[in-house]
This record gives sequence, C-alpha cells and structure tokens, in this order.
Amino acid sequence: MNIKTFKPRKLEIPVTEIEQASFCRLDDNLRSKTLEEEFKSGVKWQKVPLRYLKMKPNEIDSEILKMKSIIGNKLYILGHHYQREEVIKFADTTGDSFKLSLDASKVKDAEYIVFCGVHFMAETADILTQPNQKVILPNMAAGCSMADMASTDEVKRCWNELSEIFKTSRTKQPVIPVTYMNSTASIKSLCGKNNGIVCTSSNAKQAFDWAFEQGERILFIPDQHLGRNTAKDYGIDESEMVIWDPYKKNGGLEIDEIINAKIILWKGHCSVHTRFTTDQIEEAKNKYPDVNILVHPECTNEVVSQADYVGSTEYIKNVIETAEKGSSWAIGTEINLVKRLAHTFTDKNIFCLDEMVCPCATMYRVHPAYLLWVLEGLVAGIMINQITVSKEDQKFSKISLQRMLDLPK
Repeated sequence: MNIKTFKPRKLEIPVTEIEQASFCRLDDNLRSKTLEEEFKSGVKWQKVPLRYLKMKPNEIDSEILKMKSIIGNKLYILGHHYQREEVIKFADTTGDSFKLSLDASKVKDAEYIVFCGVHFMAETADILTQPNQKVILPNMAAGCSMADMASTDEVKRCWNELSEIFKTSRTKQPVIPVTYMNSTASIKSLCGKNNGIVCTSSNAKQAFDWAFEQGERILFIPDQHLGRNTAKDYGIDESEMVIWDPYKKNGGLEIDEIINAKIILWKGHCSVHTRFTTDQIEEAKNKYPDVNILVHPECTNEVVSQADYVGSTEYIKNVIETAEKGSSWAIGTEINLVKRLAHTFTDKNIFCLDEMVCPCATMYRVHPAYLLWVLEGLVAGIMINQITVSKEDQKFSKISLQRMLDLPK
C-alpha cells in the first residue's frame, strides 16, 4: 500500500470549561448523532469532507467494517475506556492511555496504529511504537483540557525560575520534575532532560518514592489533585504543599514558600473529575445506605477522602469485575466507562455519582465519522492526521518513561 501523508494545519485548541460541559445532559442517551448535528454543540471540531456530515450511523458502521477488512492486520485500533460505544466497538484492544500504548508497542505486524483517544495519548504511542509504525489520531481537535493547562513554554519558564531560586549547589537535586501521563510529549521530554520521571495514577506513589530518593522536593505536573492526593497518601502535610500558578512570577509564591515546600503542585485539573462533589456522595449514601463509593484520584481531595475505593480507570474496572453480586456502586469517573460497566455487570447496581451526564468533551470528538475518514484515507493511499513526536522529544521522553517502567510493581 503506497501511502501519502496528509498533514493538516496543527490545531492549537485549548479546551475551555464551557466546552467541557457542552455535551452534558440530564438524560443518559449518549448515542451518536450525525456529525452535522454534533457540530452544533459549540465546540471546535476538525474540518472533514462534507460527505461525512450527513452519514447515518448504520452507513458509517458498514463502511468502517469494510475498511478494516481491506486494510487487514496492517491496522490496529486502540480504544480508550472513555470513548463512546459507537467507536470503541471497533477497537482491537481497550484500556487506559498507557496500557494502550504498551499494547500497540507489542503488535509488530501493524503498520497503522489508530488511537481513538486524545492527542497526548497518541504522542505516547508514537514514542513507544516502532519507527516503521505510524500513529493516527482520528480528530486532531481531540485534545485534553488538563494537558492544555501546562504548555511547554509555561513549564520551561517555571523550571527556569525554580533553577534560579535553587542555583546554589546541593548534595541532592533541589527539585525533581514528575509529570503525570496526561501531559504532552514535550513535558515528558523536559522531565527526561532534568532527571525527572513520568507517572500514572496507578504508580504515582512509587514515583514519589523514586523522586525523593533523587531530590529534596517534587514539582508535580499538571494535575494538582492527583499530586495532592498522592502526597497526602505519602504522609505529606497540606502545609508542605504549594500551588504554582503559571500566569504569575514564581508561580505567585514567596521564595520562602517554595523553599519550605515538599510538593509544588501545578495549577491544573481534570474537567471531568472535578465535577464530583461530597454532596453527591452524601446523596448516593442517602439513597443507597450500603453503597460503595469508587472514584478516580483526579477527583478533589475532599471527594477522595470520603470514598471507599480510589484508583485508576483500570483499577475501577477491576474492582467492579470482582465485586459481589447485588452490591451497589457509585462511581466518580467518566460516564462512558460507568455506563459500559453498568451494562456489562447487570447483577450489580452501578451508577455515576453525578446525575448530570457529562462525557469527556475532548474524547467525545472522536465521532465514528472521523474514524471512517482516516480509514478511508489509508485505503486511498493517504495518511490523515499522523502524530509524530520530534526525535529529541522521543529520546528524552523515553528516558522519563523508562524510569517509570523500572519502578517496583
């Protein structure tokens, strides 16, 4: 197959809180509409040829299956847990962002990795897969509000300011950068260059262990809530944590505050997980006194401290799989995963903590029509929306990722 690469103009679309709420509704009908109808939601979408706008779901499904059959084992589709049902049903494997990237790295026969997720996930897949494998993101507007809260320039400026504050020589490195997986390749690269590490929501505590062996304090990017929850679990008091505001000189902090801090938290958050509240927990317990509260560690510490179980998307999935029949579960994470678990495990009472149904607005931009568009491109010999990470960022991102992979399990 002789493939030409179509490179669209790079989209710089920070996701706003208003956009994140654009797909919220009170009913639980998350079935996809035509792309033309979904374009009216008020969010930014990548432009596609007009023929895709009016295609009905059954037409799209039929054509996707046909394209998959034509491309065969040269194609491998990754589906994130938060993806809509109409897309994830075509995935060859499902999981969280890092698991999917590792899965892709093990599939040597596939030339084309289509990542039905968001931009930073596709970047990680490009870093971990083989040079001959091409990673494709169906919709280039599928970014991540959290990752957008830590731009490369802002983090570099932060690092330079911290380096100036701690310029005197020390036995240990004064600050160790730790970035959550939900960050751009350039941030992972910055960590690799500066003796830092990447972490997931599953191994953040082990990453803290590693970081404190190397240095005196941690700069945690970009999710303040995962950072705070991990630090508290680690035994660090709130008084030893500060929040770095990237829009202010020295993060809006006094020099003494920075010097006395054990944890410097980047001022970022997940727009989905900060919707969950303690009032919702109270309401769930009033309705179902024996309910189990299961939340993601990107939730606020107030919510996490009142939960019965806290963990990553894979952890949440595994807990529900092994839960007793007849048990009740109020889950604080993205609605598509919650609904999928409820439909799969009908012997349990599973519902979302938030009655307002709010899918991840960036993940939701991977409409089935976009998946069809990139697959038809491959069949026509055109590679649409290939994600490529620079050689330098690949090199140093691999260093920070490998440090994470070397952490004790």
